Amino acid sequence: MTQQMETDEVARLRDEVASLQSRLEDRRRRQFALLALRRVAAAVFIMITAFALVASVVGLWAATTVLSTDRWVSTVAPLPKDPKIAAAVAEYSTTQLFSAIDVEQRIKDVLPQQAAFVAGPITSQLRTQIRNTVDNVMQSDQFQKIWVELNERVHDRMMAIINNESNVVTVSEQSVQIDLLPLINQVLRDLSAQLPTLFGRTITLPDLSSGEIPENLRVRVQDALGVTLPANFAQFTVYDNGQLYAVQQSVSAAKRYLALFVTGTVVLLLLALLISPWRRRTLVQLGLWLVVAAVAVSAVLRGIRDQLLEQVPEGVYRDGVAAAVTSVFSLLRTRGTQLIWIGAILAVVCYLCGPGRGAVWLRRQVARGAVAAGHASARGGRWLGANAPGWIAAHRDVLRVSGLVVGGILALILSSWTSLLIILIVVAAYEVAVTLIGRSESSPDSLPESEAPSHPEPAPL
Repeated sequence: MTQQMETDEVARLRDEVASLQSRLEDRRRRQFALLALRRVAAAVFIMITAFALVASVVGLWAATTVLSTDRWVSTVAPLPKDPKIAAAVAEYSTTQLFSAIDVEQRIKDVLPQQAAFVAGPITSQLRTQIRNTVDNVMQSDQFQKIWVELNERVHDRMMAIINNESNVVTVSEQSVQIDLLPLINQVLRDLSAQLPTLFGRTITLPDLSSGEIPENLRVRVQDALGVTLPANFAQFTVYDNGQLYAVQQSVSAAKRYLALFVTGTVVLLLLALLISPWRRRTLVQLGLWLVVAAVAVSAVLRGIRDQLLEQVPEGVYRDGVAAAVTSVFSLLRTRGTQLIWIGAILAVVCYLCGPGRGAVWLRRQVARGAVAAGHASARGGRWLGANAPGWIAAHRDVLRVSGLVVGGILALILSSWTSLLIILIVVAAYEVAVTLIGRSESSPDSLPESEAPSHPEPAPL
C-alpha cells in the first residue's frame, strides 16, 4: 500500500513538473514573440521616423525660405547678377521688344526703297545693342531695387506664389509664368534716350528705379509705343506638366500641418526607442535610414528639376532656368548633405559603442594607443621641462626673429583687421615668453655652481 502511494505521488509530481515545463515553454514563446514584435515595430517606426524627419526638414525650409518675405528676398536677390540668368532674360526680353515694335519694318519705312536691303544688317546690329542695354539694365542698382520690390510684393500678399495670387509669378496646373514687363519698361526708357528716332517720337514711361511699380504699367507701355501688346507680352512661360503646381499644393498642405507633423515625428522617434529591446541597434538603424531617406528625397527633387528643365528650350533659356533653380534650392541641398553626414556619423558611433567583434577590437586598439600616447606625452613633457628652457635660452635670438617672420607672413595672408589683431597679440605674447625664458635661464642664479662667475674676496686693508 505504501509503495502504491509512493508511485502515485511520483506520477503526480511528474505531471506537475510537466505542467510547469509546459507553462514555462508557453511563457518563453510568448516572450520571444513579444520580443520579435518589439524589434519589428521599432524597426518600422524608426524607418518612418527617418523619412518623416527628412520631410520635416523640407517643410521647415519651405516655411522659413519660400514662405518668409525676408528669407525669400535674400535668396532671390542675387539672381539677376548670375550671368546665365541674365543672358536668358536679356535674350527673351530682346525678342519680345522686337516682336512688339517690329524694328525691321520701322527701319524699312524710314529708308529709301533702293536701300531697303540694309534693313536686315541694321536690325541685327540694333538687336545686339538692345540686348546689351537689357543686360546693363539688369546689372544696374536701379533694377536691383525693382527686383527686390517685385519679390517683396509677392510675399506681402500672403504667400502669393504658394496661393497663386501673385501678379509677377503665376502658377497654373500646367505652367509657370514670370512677368518681365518692369524690365522691358526700363529698357525702353534707356533705348529712348540712346536712340530717340527708333520709335519715331519721344516716349514717356514711368521710372521704376525707386522700386514702385504702378498697377497700370501695361497700359502705359502700350500707349507709349502706340501698339496693342499681346496678352502674354513679356511673360516668360515655363511648362512643367503641373509638377510645380503639385509641389505648391504639397507645401501649402505641409504648412497647415507642419507643426503637427514635426511633433508626430518626435513622438514616433521616442516611441521607437521606448519599445525597442536594443536601443543602440535602433539608433544605428536610424542613422542608416537617415542616409537612405536624404538620398532618396534628393533624388526625387533632382528628378523634378530635370523634368522641369526638359520643358524649357535648350540653350540660353535652359541654362538660365537651371541656374535659378540651383540658386534657390542651394540651402535645401546643404541641409540634405548635413542630414547624410549626421546619419552616417550616428550609425558609425552607435556601432562602435556596441559589442560587435570589429567594434570591440577597434576600441581596444584605441585604448592601447591612448595609453601609449599618454606615456609618450608624459615622457616628452618631462624632457621638455628639463631641457626646453636651456635650449630656448641658447637659441633665443633665432626664435624671436622666426616669430616675427611667421607673424609677418600670416599678416600678409590674413588681411582682415580681426586676424591682424589676433596675430599681433599672439606674436607679442610669444616674444615676451621667449625673452623671459631666455633671461631666466641665462641669469647667474640659474647657472650651475661650476659655471657661476667667481668674485674674488677683497684684499684686506
